Amino acid sequence: METRPRIILLNGVGSVGKSSVARALQDILPEPFLHLEMDVFLDMLPHKLLGQPEGLLFQATLDQGRPSVAIRSGPAVLRTMLGMRHAALAMAAQGNNLIIDEVMLGGVQLEQYYRALFAPFGIRLVGLFAPLEVLEARERMRGDREIGLARWQYQRVHRGVTYDLEIDTALVPPSEIAVRVRDAFGL
Repeated sequence: METRPRIILLNGVGSVGKSSVARALQDILPEPFLHLEMDVFLDMLPHKLLGQPEGLLFQATLDQGRPSVAIRSGPAVLRTMLGMRHAALAMAAQGNNLIIDEVMLGGVQLEQYYRALFAPFGIRLVGLFAPLEVLEARERMRGDREIGLARWQYQRVHRGVTYDLEIDTALVPPSEIAVRVRDAFGL
């Protein structure tokens, strides 16, 4: 009996813990799940495209007196991200179970890029949340992010999205989140 691959999409603001949850899931799931990270695909871009209209533009502003960094994706980034989604689709078509971690900006993108694209396989959407002050503290601790990205993404990422499961990562460690995801979807 052939089974179709299982696909889990972790969506949330940067520094919410998507990668940590994905690794925790890989550790406890009985079957192999490949972890596809948005950041790995963005790292494939030439460094010279950072700060360029063709690549990624970061616009620093203040939001209620705090740093906020808007992101604008140029054509090279848009092609890369579309390629990532189609690469994920190709991996699923070969029978691979997937955990995809990405920052999707709202329901329209999610419907267009994941629900429609993965309709032949089905996909489980997991929204990872945390209070803004927690996200900003994590962002500062990481040291590998522009300070203010979380603030800019905060009101955009979950807008208009209906999830199969929502979890607050400020209250629950990644290992427990993994158990909740596993149990919720019978993995």
